[in-house]
Amino acid sequence: MKKILVLVSLVALLAGCASDPAVDTGAKVEDRDTLAKKDGTSGMDTSSISGDPLTDPKHPLYKTLQARSIYFDYDSDAIKSEFVPVVEAHARFLRDNANRKVLIQGNADERGSREYNLGLGQRRADAIKSRMTLLGAKSGQIESVSLGEEKARCAEATESCYAENRRGDLVY
Repeated sequence: MKKILVLVSLVALLAGCASDPAVDTGAKVEDRDTLAKKDGTSGMDTSSISGDPLTDPKHPLYKTLQARSIYFDYDSDAIKSEFVPVVEAHARFLRDNANRKVLIQGNADERGSREYNLGLGQRRADAIKSRMTLLGAKSGQIESVSLGEEKARCAEATESCYAENRRGDLVY
């Protein structure tokens, strides 16, 4: 009787182990075209639309691509979340227009030494370039340079003025 009980227990144990293993479906992958649809143009077929989206106000991408400054926090080269859609829109534009190029000019406010601000401006420009290349723009389409504190938009010694000078500008 013990042998039969052990045998039944062993069969039950093996039957439990023979069930289908859990299927690993892997990590979810985001579609680049679904990122930052705030401009309402992601996934839009613009191949039949005439005009230059950078200069033609009638083009559906014109308004989106007019935002050409990305602002940064003090002493930071991290792209603020509110400017991610701007960077993504320009990356999509470059990805879809391989013949276009952009110059990213990194800027800093006047606080800090000239050398430090040149380095910070370069890190800011490189952060924008890196994000754009991750989203499909080719590295050869993008040049990043630092202007440091030399091209200030505002000359007052106020926090709002400093914030206006901490930016990366996209120049096509």
